[in-house]
Amino acid sequence: MTTMRAKLRVGAVMPYRHPETGETINETLYFHGVAKNSAYPADGSDEDNTFAKFSPAVNMNIVIANPALFGKFQNGDTFYVDFTPAQA
Repeated sequence: MTTMRAKLRVGAVMPYRHPETGETINETLYFHGVAKNSAYPADGSDEDNTFAKFSPAVNMNIVIANPALFGKFQNGDTFYVDFTPAQA
């Protein structure tokens, strides 16, 4: 079974609001792969460096429509995302 773990950071959260009521209808979350934020250790042992080395370009967008999740994701939040095969 092939699996993969990615480390992603929230780059932007864009709410879509009802034009008349202003109520949030959904939020689009824009993720990107982690990258260097500050100086890495000389030995390159920083975890973000390791993820960036093996997955140098990652972009993912998710539209969430669950009101319980609105406002729960902020720019700069970082997550592990595990990819495991799903049954069709």
